[in-house]
Amino acid sequence: MTKQTKTQKEIVERVMHEFKDGELERGRGGKVPNPKQAIAIALSEAGASNQQSPKQNQRRLAETKRKERVGQPAKASRETGPTRTELYNQATRKGIAGRSRMSKADLQKAVNASG
Repeated sequence: MTKQTKTQKEIVERVMHEFKDGELERGRGGKVPNPKQAIAIALSEAGASNQQSPKQNQRRLAETKRKERVGQPAKASRETGPTRTELYNQATRKGIAGRSRMSKADLQKAVNASG
């Protein structure tokens, strides 16, 4: 087994920290409930997985580094502000008509316009 580089160790540490804080999500949505799954994700992101080819590991590490440079990992890549459900509830309280057919952006505009 090869040793992990300093960068790989930092990536694994960051991903495990996200898991412990409950911020680590699966690719298809939802929180990661299993520590073993979190470790597998961490090793994959760090390009240190024994389940992937060396070329896949290189690609995965480069992708992770690119995302970190741009500032996209974990919650940083998600939208900020209220969710559509929260906006819908505000629209319900304000009595906005047609709210069930509105998109998140439309709900945001309607809630802001109603003051």
